[in-house]
Amino acid sequence: MNLNKLKNTIAIAVLVIAITSCARQVTRISTESAPDISGNWNVTDSRIVAVEMTKSITSSKWLSTHLEAKAGKKPTIIVGLVQNRSHEHIDAETFVKDVEQSFLQNGAVRLVQGGKKREELRAEKADQQDNSTVSTMKKFGMENGADYILQGSINSIVDSHKRNKVVYYQVNLELTDIQTNEVVWIGDKKITKVVKN
Repeated sequence: MNLNKLKNTIAIAVLVIAITSCARQVTRISTESAPDISGNWNVTDSRIVAVEMTKSITSSKWLSTHLEAKAGKKPTIIVGLVQNRSHEHIDAETFVKDVEQSFLQNGAVRLVQGGKKREELRAEKADQQDNSTVSTMKKFGMENGADYILQGSINSIVDSHKRNKVVYYQVNLELTDIQTNEVVWIGDKKITKVVKN
């Protein structure tokens, strides 16, 4: 083998090793144990806050007061707007879904759709008036009205110095009686993360 061929072969081998060693690797992991890589709000934060806050809501005095006043009938809740007021992009809809799922798993309250999903349901009912048989058509005016609406915000404060930072998240939620506008429950959940680079 001449010297030029040997040099080319070695160069190609080095290039192949360099490319394969820099290749991206993806490993699937459980969403229950998602690592915190960036220090930003993530799926674990969302789930923890949703579970803890719904547990707090359903173990508070307002629920026993409602059950006593309504002869044991579970309250119906609609999860309204949760605003992202943090320093980063957070999909608040994901957090809302975690809250709704937690309510359903808890079983202490009833849950109804709101917002765009409710509009889609009403559009489907309207379509059924013209296109479904009378025996299967769903009627207007049969929805369960919500007794309470849950609303809130996701907030953050960042304290940083050089390559280190502390990120402080606070989720505030309020439960309001729709009939009277009385706030029956207020709660918050705080998460603090130290990020060292």
